Amino acid sequence: MSKRFSSPRQAFYDRNGKLWPNMDENFFRDREIKPIRQSGPHCVSTVLAMLTEKTPETFQGQMNTQDPSSWSAVLQPYGMKLAYCPMDVRKLKFYMDELIAIDDLFTLSYYTSNDPSIILGDPNPTGWITGSHIVILHRDKIIDPASGTVTPALEDVCNKYHTKRIFRVVPSDHARGL
Repeated sequence: MSKRFSSPRQAFYDRNGKLWPNMDENFFRDREIKPIRQSGPHCVSTVLAMLTEKTPETFQGQMNTQDPSSWSAVLQPYGMKLAYCPMDVRKLKFYMDELIAIDDLFTLSYYTSNDPSIILGDPNPTGWITGSHIVILHRDKIIDPASGTVTPALEDVCNKYHTKRIFRVVPSDHARGL
């Protein structure tokens, strides 16, 4: 360990943080989300389409699939934006109970490799590291654009994968958000 990070006494670390500070707050609990099956590699635009009741094509070319700030920007005309939830690369199963307890609307992104050396590895010359996917968590259900299906959240395959991003969908005028 470098001198910069070493300390003569044991440091105190918070091992976990809450995903959202106010458990009583809900925004889109009663929203109806209709599953759409993605066509081609368009999971982000398909998720945005399901959130807004538009088509995936509405968002293709309007946002950067690797830039959540751009996703949030295209949601704003529909009264929504994304708010970051603090998390790390642990598997989604370690967050799922807390997410379900919040009982609202989220997007969950995860890496599609389970190999930590790939996930944490250096990108190739084109910038590619590994694939990822995004799904919707609405209350206690996962809505997956890859299959166009709804699955109980605790049973969904996403639980086996390492977290890339967790965002709560909040109203566009909410104090928190991208």
